[in-house]
Amino acid sequence: MRHALLCCFLILPLGVAGCASHSTPSNDVAYYDVDLPELPKLKRYRQSASQPAAEPQDYAMSGPSIRDVLLEEHDRWAGTPYRLGGTNTRGIDCSALMQHVFSDGFGIDLPRTTTDQVKRGKRIDKSQLKPGDLVFFRPSRRYNHVGVYVGNGYFLHASTSRGVKLSRLDNVYWSQHYWQSRRPMPYEAMQMKLAMRSQ
Repeated sequence: MRHALLCCFLILPLGVAGCASHSTPSNDVAYYDVDLPELPKLKRYRQSASQPAAEPQDYAMSGPSIRDVLLEEHDRWAGTPYRLGGTNTRGIDCSALMQHVFSDGFGIDLPRTTTDQVKRGKRIDKSQLKPGDLVFFRPSRRYNHVGVYVGNGYFLHASTSRGVKLSRLDNVYWSQHYWQSRRPMPYEAMQMKLAMRSQ
């Protein structure tokens, strides 16, 4: 018993700099988002995501859109299990996933932890979200969680329960714990950077 308590106290501080680590809520449907577009349903999601939405459309430039790149990153990481402190396909936490998505997809360097990522760029209102914006959550006072907005109400993140997946912002659980959104780089600059990388 004493050993178990000691492990808890040693592991607890690690989560402060990483991602959310919380017990599973009793309302499984609200938490797990069972109706989300997992891999078998991804084609249907892609169709809805590519249609005109509330978000402003990507600027007309050659190469893939920000949304396209984020969906490609989803394909690459989907199903990767969550692991606190993990940084690869054997297991990854939320802030490390954001590091990889932004570095590999856009050539943008982000800090390693949610504590530092939440200081990057400009804070924006939830109603102003565009693909590529970071969304932050506070499941508890000790832990933060981060994902990236993909469009049409979805964000990509490393879920502690299901690993890397797409979730809806209006899901009961995530709506309840939503904290803030940030734009790490102006949208036009991000799209231009992406266009140059694809040449």
